[in-house]
Amino acid sequence: MGVDLARIVVWKESDLEGLGGKLLALDGHNALYQFLAIIRDSRGRPLRDRNGRVTSHLSGLLYRNVNLLETGIELAFVFDGRPPLLKGRELARRRRVREESGKKYEKALAEGRFADARRAASAAASLEDYMLGDAKRLLGLMGIPFIVAPSEGEAQASHMAARGDVWAVGSQDYDSFLFGSPRTVRNITLTGRRVYPSKGISLRLRPEVVELKDVLKRNGISREQLVDVGILVGTDFNDGIKGVGPVKALRYIVRHGRIEKIPGMRQKIDMEKVAEIREIFLHPEVTDRYSVEASELDAEGVVDFLCGKRDFSEKRVRKALEKIQMGGAAEGLDQWLS
Repeated sequence: MGVDLARIVVWKESDLEGLGGKLLALDGHNALYQFLAIIRDSRGRPLRDRNGRVTSHLSGLLYRNVNLLETGIELAFVFDGRPPLLKGRELARRRRVREESGKKYEKALAEGRFADARRAASAAASLEDYMLGDAKRLLGLMGIPFIVAPSEGEAQASHMAARGDVWAVGSQDYDSFLFGSPRTVRNITLTGRRVYPSKGISLRLRPEVVELKDVLKRNGISREQLVDVGILVGTDFNDGIKGVGPVKALRYIVRHGRIEKIPGMRQKIDMEKVAEIREIFLHPEVTDRYSVEASELDAEGVVDFLCGKRDFSEKRVRKALEKIQMGGAAEGLDQWLS
């Protein structure tokens, strides 16, 4: 879900060429769920190999990464490790949403309502262990480094950005700012057109660069206070206060400084839980034991894995891989984003 800070952030539109030469730490789970939700057929079914294994996320990883690498952008993926205990409720909510959406999908499909089926299918997307394993295998063959975080992937990516080992975190969420990333790039894995199945629309997207210092300066707050704004709005670790969005939450914090000092707030939120959430964001569980060094592309390994074991078109895969070495935009993903 992520924290909703959209109305109080300051962003600058960019493009892929402008990000050339920059090393980005991408939120791995975030990216894979995007691919699983979007890369589907007209009936909302994910791509699968002959044995029924889902391959939509592999298609997204291959073609999108090729496009990014071709422009000179350097990549490192960061995957979630063990979630904090407070995230259990949010994870349970997500499971319920997927289950309910799965039922709606099956019903719509059985009744021939394919547009409704596709909309429901995107919300029913589930990342299984074998899919995650396949994604890591493909990244390794492509020479793209990946890190498994001790806990929250976005916390680890933010730590890497704060240390200067990567230029920015690449994610659709704003949680990276609460975790202390100095810079976040949005829309990096979905530049082109993003489909919103539940609304039946698609929008043209470009990368957006958001600087933490600009967000704090514009709103006249510290990072610690931004965390309090997030808690009031609602994070992956709490539901937030009913009727309080980012603008109202910001107003509270600017006026009173901290959640504890807001009149009547102690009756609406557990202050011990507030302290726990602050600790998660301000002192997250991260590691310094990682490498963001890319390795050589194993083109034949990619072909053997995707074509020999996951039934991809060898012609298309080889053509995509050639783009990394020879230049030129890779094709393949755009058909799913329009």
